[in-house]
Amino acid sequence: MTTIGRDQVAFNAFLRDGLGVLGLPLDARQLLLLERFRRLVLEENRVQNLTSITGPYDFAVRHVLDSLTCLVTGLLEGEARLADLGSGAGFPGVPLKIARPALDVTLVDSSRKRAAFLSTLVSALGLDRCEVLAMRAEELGRRAERREAYDLVVVRAVASLPADLECAVPLLARGGRFVAMKGPKAAGELPAAERAAALLGARLERVLDLRLPLSGDRRALVVFRKETPTPDKYPRRPGLPARKPLGVR
Repeated sequence: MTTIGRDQVAFNAFLRDGLGVLGLPLDARQLLLLERFRRLVLEENRVQNLTSITGPYDFAVRHVLDSLTCLVTGLLEGEARLADLGSGAGFPGVPLKIARPALDVTLVDSSRKRAAFLSTLVSALGLDRCEVLAMRAEELGRRAERREAYDLVVVRAVASLPADLECAVPLLARGGRFVAMKGPKAAGELPAAERAAALLGARLERVLDLRLPLSGDRRALVVFRKETPTPDKYPRRPGLPARKPLGVR
């Protein structure tokens, strides 16, 4: 068996084991799509630096299974409209779309080169109702047709929690949820994040502490609920939410 073949078998084995731990069964077609996704990312990684995580174990655990932990919230069911901000190589949006085909997904990345890859990826995997936008999240939140148009926004460790909130909450419809995928130090950001959320029309709903299957690495899914319309002045101009986060004293 070639190295590529061994890696494919190992990736699938790690993925199945991890999905069993999470209690998230996927069918054969979904597993095949996730394997194709891995191969496409690794091929593109030779052209542009998408990820330093390339081994079958780490890719399965730290990329795919980590992305799929969002499903533990129970929020990604049915035909919800979801935006993945800072999608990069497609995490977590592409695994979530593969696992929940009914989702209407928008992958957002500020890099035109990464966005071009994501468009190629979506086409190669045959993912319908999955669009790619090459723009800053702050710019997306100023567009009338996108503002307060999403049921869910997910962000995977992009910036500080207050900065992520300012980019995400304006996109949410009332009652929509923002899921921030954070590491074990998320609790330290919560006081500032709750102050920022209040300014944006949202509130902290819950924090789900979990461990990645197989590795045991700690993760936190921080969930905010949109309560009232976001004031028109948010989000501020690109770069400002990260430089001067709301709620920070």
